Amino acid sequence: MQEIEGLDLTPSPKAQELRATLVDFMNEDVFPAEEAYHAYRVEKGPEDHTLPPVVEELKAKARERGLWNLFLPAVSGISNLDYAGLAEITGWSLELAPEALNCQAPDTGNMELLHLFGTAEQKSRWLDPLMDGTIRSAFAMTEKAVASSDATNIETSIVRDGDEYVINGRKWWTSGAADPRCKVFIVMGKTDPNAARHVQQSMILVERDTPGVEIVRDVPVFGRHDQHGHCEVLFTDVRVPVSNLLGEEGSGFALAQARLGPGRIHHCMRALGAAERALQLMVERVQSRVAFGKPLAEQGMIQREIAESRLEIEQARLLCQHASAVIDAKGNKAAAPFVSMAKVSVPRITLNVIDRAIQVHGGMGVSDDVPLAAMYGWHRAMRIFDGPDEVHLRTIAKTELAASAELRP
Repeated sequence: MQEIEGLDLTPSPKAQELRATLVDFMNEDVFPAEEAYHAYRVEKGPEDHTLPPVVEELKAKARERGLWNLFLPAVSGISNLDYAGLAEITGWSLELAPEALNCQAPDTGNMELLHLFGTAEQKSRWLDPLMDGTIRSAFAMTEKAVASSDATNIETSIVRDGDEYVINGRKWWTSGAADPRCKVFIVMGKTDPNAARHVQQSMILVERDTPGVEIVRDVPVFGRHDQHGHCEVLFTDVRVPVSNLLGEEGSGFALAQARLGPGRIHHCMRALGAAERALQLMVERVQSRVAFGKPLAEQGMIQREIAESRLEIEQARLLCQHASAVIDAKGNKAAAPFVSMAKVSVPRITLNVIDRAIQVHGGMGVSDDVPLAAMYGWHRAMRIFDGPDEVHLRTIAKTELAASAELRP
């Protein structure tokens, strides 16, 4: 694979200032709020999707600190590389911190799409309240009936009828759809099944309360119902005005690629943050427990596990930073193989670190007394969403096979 030269992985001075502010925010506000967050969810039950009030309090505090909408370079004034390091820190508390900064998926990707491709009316109606954190959104692409790892397989139909489009189809893993604040979906479907394979699809904005939109169920992840939900959604003769089309007819696949590139790196960096927290929990645990006459921290096998975890995290972080810098310097297309490498590598190492932390916690590790079990389930799912490992490995291999050889023995 050809090297991309001239990449500086040093964060900007502004990003370094934001990092210090964000670390303080995490320690002073976010971590102390976790108990109230989880107590609210337990009280309401797993299938209640209202936002715990403590998160709104965190949102106000984040805005006061200047920690708001950092994901969008045009607004934040920082690069993708800069934001990658900040996204990692929010991964220390995945359920609270990203939303507190208005940097939560899937809204970030949807806001990027609206920012890049939305009309003035679409931006006024949907982007502005999303950027203000007063509503949420969902992204409906994956379908149960087809192999959605190949997005050209989707079967949802978007048919023009005069001044309206009529939408029919069934989606699932529509993240965010269960949250009562979710007001709009970005739906991907086919406007022309007879066109060339990659221009059959389009994206369209659908209000949550449009007749014919039905939330069938919230799909749990390893038995857990996330606050915002991951829903199966049925669209039956859903009519929306033609002005709701995002971009142009046939541009859906290209828009999806524009959305997923930076978003995958954001997911990866948040996952690294989770790995860092798991490692910290492991270190604290082995320093406080004694077995066979000495602290676990003095056991050679435990020390090896800690060292391996640190090695993996540092290697994966550099890969993420490299991919982010290529996005900044060369764009999403040039960065695609690096993003794919990060998307495969980071969940693997994160699961490794979390698994080691679970092991040293013993029975507690598989309970809900520590966050490790929930972290493991989510990051195992990460090997599937935003493209399964197999698709990204295919991308890496195709890039390698097409590269010209520099070594000529």
